[in-house]
Amino acid sequence: MLPGLKAGFTLDASLEADSEQLMWLGLCELRLMNDCRWPWLILVPQRPGVEEIHDLTPLDQAMLTFETNMVAQALKKATGCTKINTGALGNIVRQLHIHVIARSEGDAAWPGPVWGHGLREPYSSSEIRRFAETIKAAL
Repeated sequence: MLPGLKAGFTLDASLEADSEQLMWLGLCELRLMNDCRWPWLILVPQRPGVEEIHDLTPLDQAMLTFETNMVAQALKKATGCTKINTGALGNIVRQLHIHVIARSEGDAAWPGPVWGHGLREPYSSSEIRRFAETIKAAL
């Protein structure tokens, strides 16, 4: 959605392939995981070479916490979900990124984790646009 604005930052190829850019926050690029089974957002701090939260400066750590909380609140408001799952695993994709996932009782993997559950179901282009507008309004 915002081509050419990377400013020297390179997004991991897996994140690029599996998600769609929604917007830029102060520190992070906000992305939508392209799997319509769960409303699933990803925050990627725009800092080269950062793999862990403790690799960020204290100011960036505070900003990441603020942006993660802001996105989690907006996602909960927009979806009316039962629970927000937030995590930064990085076992496969080492680049620091934070998953914020809306979970509801009865969803495809409830109460288990979403990782490795079934096959991904991509959004249509119009669904991505609608979801992006909903999240932006909630933010």
